[in-house]
Amino acid sequence: MGLSDCEFEGSRLPDLMRAIQFPALNEIALNEVAAPEPQPGEVVVSLKAAALNHRDLWIKLGQYAGLKFPIIPGSDGAGVVSAVNPDIEGWTIGDEVIINPSFAWGGSEAHQGAGFSILGLPRNGTLAEQISVPADQLAKKPAHLDWNDAAALPLAGLTGYRALMSRAKLQAGERVLISGIGGGVALFVLQFAVAAGAEVWVTSSSDEKISQAQALGAKGGFNYTAEDWGDAAQAGGGFDVVVDSAGGAGFGTLINLANPGGRIVFFGATRGDPDSLPMRKVFWKQLSLLGTTMGSPHDWADMLAFVSRHQVRPVVSETFPLSDAATAFDRMAEGDQFGKLVIVP
Repeated sequence: MGLSDCEFEGSRLPDLMRAIQFPALNEIALNEVAAPEPQPGEVVVSLKAAALNHRDLWIKLGQYAGLKFPIIPGSDGAGVVSAVNPDIEGWTIGDEVIINPSFAWGGSEAHQGAGFSILGLPRNGTLAEQISVPADQLAKKPAHLDWNDAAALPLAGLTGYRALMSRAKLQAGERVLISGIGGGVALFVLQFAVAAGAEVWVTSSSDEKISQAQALGAKGGFNYTAEDWGDAAQAGGGFDVVVDSAGGAGFGTLINLANPGGRIVFFGATRGDPDSLPMRKVFWKQLSLLGTTMGSPHDWADMLAFVSRHQVRPVVSETFPLSDAATAFDRMAEGDQFGKLVIVP
């Protein structure tokens, strides 16, 4: 589907900006919309890059709760501060920043509160030239990252860090299995686990993606389309931490592969609920099943510090101009990418 682009005579009006919108269910357009002004407590960021998540695709397709149209999608973004509300201290025009898409987490580190939301719905998101966000959602851009890298980090990096570090509490030397390598969160989990000194293995339906994961530090991988992949994985001794986002019928195999006392952490169910839960195996092996999503401000700060300390660079699959965002959404729907899809305004 192509994009409609509103034209104006002469130069573009200064109170307007270009943005990707979903005007209605499964429609996408590049429109001129009102440029944001910083409300009390807010800062306007001129975006240098944004990135897609599966959440954006699900919103477009109507497969997400709380839909509203029109909406500017996008949870990930990085850019330069271009306007600051007079009540703000600590940020000045020209500061290079990255945006935390986890809004109103709440007062507990254990779970998000009732007011929690994710940037890009219900609030307009980052697939635009500018965005206004609360100042406390900003952090300095990690110095070792370029704009595309920085834009690729927030949602997937935060989700992966909380899953691996805050929930599973990974320790150096442990064996980790990551299912479905190639997506943004799974790749961050791989990179974080390798940096933390773990032995990392992956699964995929693509031998090529397994090879790419090995280039990032994975010790090896298993093609889950093979009937005996679980037996091959078990031959290595089992896993202390398993990270999954699929669920479905294959979840039972992950329980089999977990070592006694192991932790299985999951943040999605793209294949639905498991057919059954082998409770006897879970309690006899004293496994911990850990649900997780996004992350707290504390997780965000720790994740950024970890990324800077270990010089972690996000894996970017492809980059698209804002005018070609429809192609980026098509690419995500195909599911063949290895890494993040970045949009440059």
